[in-house]
Amino acid sequence: MITVTHDERQPDTAIAAAHQAKNAARTLRTTPSFGRAEALHHIAAALVSGASRILAANSQDLELATAAGLGVSLIQRLRLNPDKINDMATQVCAVAAQDDPIGRLLSATQLDDGLVLHQVSCPLGVILAIIEARPDAISQIAALAIKSGNTVLLKVGTEAKYTAGAVIEIMHDALVSHGVVPPDAVTLVDGRAAIDVLLQKDDLIDLVIPRGSTAMVRSIMARTRIPVMGHAAGVCHIYVDAAADVDMAITILLDAKIQYPAACNSVETALVHASIAPRLLGQLVDRLAAAGVEVRGCSKTQTCVTSRTIRAATSDDWGAEYSDLVLAIRVVDDIDAAIAHIGQYGSGHTEGIVTSDATAAAYFLARVDAAGVFHNASTRFADGYRYGLGAEVGISTGKLHARGPVGLAGLTTYKYLLYGDGHIVASYVGAGARTFQHVPLLVTGPRNEPAAAVD
Repeated sequence: MITVTHDERQPDTAIAAAHQAKNAARTLRTTPSFGRAEALHHIAAALVSGASRILAANSQDLELATAAGLGVSLIQRLRLNPDKINDMATQVCAVAAQDDPIGRLLSATQLDDGLVLHQVSCPLGVILAIIEARPDAISQIAALAIKSGNTVLLKVGTEAKYTAGAVIEIMHDALVSHGVVPPDAVTLVDGRAAIDVLLQKDDLIDLVIPRGSTAMVRSIMARTRIPVMGHAAGVCHIYVDAAADVDMAITILLDAKIQYPAACNSVETALVHASIAPRLLGQLVDRLAAAGVEVRGCSKTQTCVTSRTIRAATSDDWGAEYSDLVLAIRVVDDIDAAIAHIGQYGSGHTEGIVTSDATAAAYFLARVDAAGVFHNASTRFADGYRYGLGAEVGISTGKLHARGPVGLAGLTTYKYLLYGDGHIVASYVGAGARTFQHVPLLVTGPRNEPAAAVD
């Protein structure tokens, strides 16, 4: 493993790391599934046994972050404790237990007698992941990469420098000890100069996954020819419809805001139908205030709430990702106004509706364009682990390749395997040419043994 340090050699060292990752990817793509799973169990055990080492490094990062005056939400994401390290290990094991995403037969077609085409899943190759100061994301991304047969170069926010170094070194030692997965499967890189160089290496890097602000993701996209799967802002909304159950709406909004406000899937704006606002808003604001949430409301919200003074929302609040105990509230005339607001200010992450009207729910779910659209559920469910994906490298707010929580399947592509018996294209051209059958085959057996043709 190469760990890039803060010096003038960063670009050269980063390129060397990318070459090693490329070589490791060639080995990893043919490493048996049980070998990759066993390696992950070794990593999980090493994280638990190395908890004191990780926590000591994390204390260094927290001390520096506090001294630098970093925000509460960032420090909350950065902070580790024994339970969080156990959770990191549990998620690694959950990834190990997932079905192998590599070598799956996606489709099979009989082109002609003795000429069969298979579409088979395969790894992407080398991933460059640029993530914020979240130590748990390091182990998640590394586990998903190894399980899916990919290698990963990790750039972690400088706020987590010491924590990331400890976690990566522990994982690296576990891979060396296990001896099946190449240790260069997971490498830590550091420094802006190193990233700038790697973003130009489309011959070495197959996919870039940036997790951070919209500005950061767009900056990465503008600086590279490598495909980018962006995890950008989470400006999530919950619309409370006229037919909503008031108690349910309050419960869902409280969970979506206060359960973990620093998360990208926490709600940032509540949109409330004008007809239910007088019955809902007073209770909602009181419950939010009791939980320490600052409310910023439109003029109609301020009129509906007489029990306390509400700060007036500005135009900046409607597109804000607070990642904190702050909630914007806007009263809207109807469901179409709510959908229009989401279309203008949403980030394409997760949106929700609370209503007992099935027609209104179906209308909302069909018309809102986001990676996740929920009915009568907290936006906090937008998570790879909760979706049953084991873990996630992030939530893609784009529309190509993968969308929403990106688990193992999102880190694979496919290739076509053609099985013939001396077939040549000339046989299908000109007088007396053979014709293609193009018969779909049932995909029920092992990769190389598709079942009979579909009737």
